[in-house]
Amino acid sequence: MNTGAWAPIKARSMAKAGASGKTHGELARATTVVALVANERSGSSDPDLCAARLEAAGARVMRFGIEQLEQAVRSRPDRLVVAGGDGSIAPAAAAVGAAAIPLAVVPAGTANDFAERLGLPSDPAEACELAVNGTRLRELELGWINQERPFVNVASAGLPAPAARAAGSWKRLVGPLAYGLGALHAGLTAKPLRCLVDCDGGELLAGDAWQVTVAASGAFGAGAAVEEADPSDGVLEVVAIESGPRLGLVGLAYRLRTGGVTDHPRAFHASCTTSEVLAPDDTDFNVDGELVTLGSARFTVQAGAFRLVVG
Repeated sequence: MNTGAWAPIKARSMAKAGASGKTHGELARATTVVALVANERSGSSDPDLCAARLEAAGARVMRFGIEQLEQAVRSRPDRLVVAGGDGSIAPAAAAVGAAAIPLAVVPAGTANDFAERLGLPSDPAEACELAVNGTRLRELELGWINQERPFVNVASAGLPAPAARAAGSWKRLVGPLAYGLGALHAGLTAKPLRCLVDCDGGELLAGDAWQVTVAASGAFGAGAAVEEADPSDGVLEVVAIESGPRLGLVGLAYRLRTGGVTDHPRAFHASCTTSEVLAPDDTDFNVDGELVTLGSARFTVQAGAFRLVVG
């Protein structure tokens, strides 16, 4: 994927008018031109059908592939619509945020954790209607890894990485159930991660951990969540689960699914704007559902990074 449009906008403020030259009020009243960026590799992606639904909702549609984010932004649309899975959203959010263009999401992945967390329609037709005619925008943060890679949900090391790797081979067969199977496989076979985790310069955990999660929206794994995470507050939630008996992972899985992971007896939790995770060079992170080998990494948050159509 071309990452040229991912650059953070640390010193750049969002303009009062979008790239199209229209004010926020004008965009809310009448959205007519949308740039559709579709990831054809996503689980349920159908770019042709998505474009037809957007047109039926009243939009003029310009179509782009997921590798053409820069071109899509340069086309000066009223809104950019990303149709894909969770891994497609952050690059699009970074690109539109830098250009002050609202983002709309049509969920087309397997888990669609971001859409679920933000209360967006899961039905593609309803999502297209909202993308074109929604009038309410919400400012959201972006997490950044080493100031290079953005994320909207979470970046996790430890068990989530082998779980995602195992789930990848089962998604086509069983859909979202693959995430549960992947978690079970990782829980039975994976080893703890030796790491040092700090938040805003203070040590959070040093030693072996089953899981380290840096959360923006806090959603991941087809229904798991760090409930304390608020994607609008400009703060990252960091949760590290100290390793212990493997049987205790049953309780961890339950708390992840019920929103109580920070109450786990081996959980260390902090809110911060900067977090560093020191880990072996070959350490994989699950970043919005995509596996990335990072080793040690520095995480920062960009408050008010982009505006999402939510209602």
